[in-house]
Amino acid sequence: MPRYFTLGEARAALPLVGRSMREALHAKAKNQDAERSLNRLTQRILMAGGIQVDTAQAESWKNQYDSSAAALKTALERIEEAGALVKDLDTGLVDFPTLFEGREVYLCWRVDESDIGHWHGVDEGFAGRRAIDRHFIDHHRGD
Repeated sequence: MPRYFTLGEARAALPLVGRSMREALHAKAKNQDAERSLNRLTQRILMAGGIQVDTAQAESWKNQYDSSAAALKTALERIEEAGALVKDLDTGLVDFPTLFEGREVYLCWRVDESDIGHWHGVDEGFAGRRAIDRHFIDHHRGD
């Protein structure tokens, strides 16, 4: 069962969620870099029918891949434990479940935004975002 946030509770969670999302984005980028390096090495080996491999460099890429994957997992788990939902890791999009006029909707925040200023229905996604207005504030609730 999801946790439902008030706007104030979601805003209070932003420092942790924001820091964790930035860590996740950084870890994802490092993971992808290591994966590309390992894939290039594999391709070179296959194309050459075997080559002398710099095992220290290959091990370094493998360690970076493993450690960044673990860091990514930890950052995403922190966000999940806070009750927020990562919707798009590429753009740093996070939703906070809330109830508005008796139905579940999401407070919507992206890592490049300084505050939570939008919401959308569960099936509407980012494209359906609407500005939080007085009516929303007066008619939403958390747990």
